[in-house]
Order: sequence, then C-alpha cells, then structure tokens
Amino acid sequence: MTALSVVRFEQVSFDLYTQMNLSAADLSYDVFNNALMGYYGMYNEGRLSDKGVLTIVDFTKPSNEKRLWVLDLENRQVLHNTYVAHGRNSGEVTAQEFSNEHKSFMSSVGFYVTDEVYFGKHGKSLRLDGLDEAFNSNARDRAVVMHGAEYATEDFMNKYGRLGRSLGCPAVPLGEHESIIDSVKGKTALYIHSGDQSYTSHYLDHANAVAGYVASTQPNLLPPAEFSI
Repeated sequence: MTALSVVRFEQVSFDLYTQMNLSAADLSYDVFNNALMGYYGMYNEGRLSDKGVLTIVDFTKPSNEKRLWVLDLENRQVLHNTYVAHGRNSGEVTAQEFSNEHKSFMSSVGFYVTDEVYFGKHGKSLRLDGLDEAFNSNARDRAVVMHGAEYATEDFMNKYGRLGRSLGCPAVPLGEHESIIDSVKGKTALYIHSGDQSYTSHYLDHANAVAGYVASTQPNLLPPAEFSI
C-alpha cells in the first residue's frame, strides 16, 4: 500500500508540475513535490479551505533570486513569483540557520496555514500558524507573519546585491504584498523549504497525501437540505 501510494502521488505531482510549467518558473520539482504532499495532507486533516492555493518558499536559493511562488492548483496558474526576505540571524544572502525559538530572529521552516489579515506597523499583514512541532509551532507567538517591506523589493536588491532581512517573517515586496496576501489568505497552505537535514514532518507522508488528493477531487455527496433527515 505504501509503494502504491508513492507511485500514485508521484504521478499526480509530476503531472501538475508539468501542466503548470513550473520548471520555467525555476521551481524545483523536489521542492514542489514536498510542498504538494504537505498540502494534500493538510487538506486531508481539514486544515485548509477549498481555495486551492499553495505558497512555496525555497530558502535554498539566495535572496537576490525570486524564491516565492503562489500557486493556484485548481486553475493550474502561477499567481505570484517574487522575492521574499528571511530572518536576519538566518544568514546574509542565503538562509542557513533556522529556529523556532523566541527572539532568535531566524526564519522557521515547514508547513503553515494562513489565518487572519490585520493591519499593523507594516500595513496589511497576514498571521501564520505553524503546524510542525519543534520547527515552526511558535510562529504565532513570535509574531512571524507575512507582510510587505521596502527591504524586500527589487530596488533594494539592485542597490545592495541582496534583500534586507526581517526578524523572522517571510517579508514580501512592498507594493506587491497586498495582492499576495489577498491571494493566500483564508486557510491556505504555506511551505517554507530549506536545506536543513534535521527537518521532519508528519505531512511528508504519501498515504496521507493520496487520501487528501482523493478527498479534494470528490464531489459533495451530502443531499440537498430539503432532503436532510
């Protein structure tokens, strides 16, 4: 059953990767495969809405490259592909160290679900809940949120050769942030990838992903309200 789950999921993943032409968007298949596996696992647990949006951050790439993708899985579209900053203590050009600890000022890896929009010192911002114990579960208490920042813009990068750094938040370009937040708000999945070999997640499970995929493709089988008992 496990081998069958692997084969089935890999086919779904590769087909979607190809249909969306994600290689042209410079998104690694392995990173996408992990993100999609977690997406369907999260869906299987009822953590996600039916919005069908998956956001991926690849922190193995340097900050002077576009390393955030917002994907509309339902319509097979790349909604956004842009820059994203990492925490100031995670590294200079590339994020190399990660933490779930308070006041570490590092980025945290793993799977998140987006929550409520609010307006704070960075303007329109989006709260995130980390789902991986020991890797990002303190995200809300640490105020790790998605927000816009001038230091995450292409102008900043062209001037300094890299983006500025946050206190741990995945900060996106000011001017793009409101559109990105509107795309990903409402219980959608976010996956932050790194080269951290210690990272593990129960969402990286093929059987759970296949179950979530099947559930996401099934029509609502509940009878109309007038026929409810």
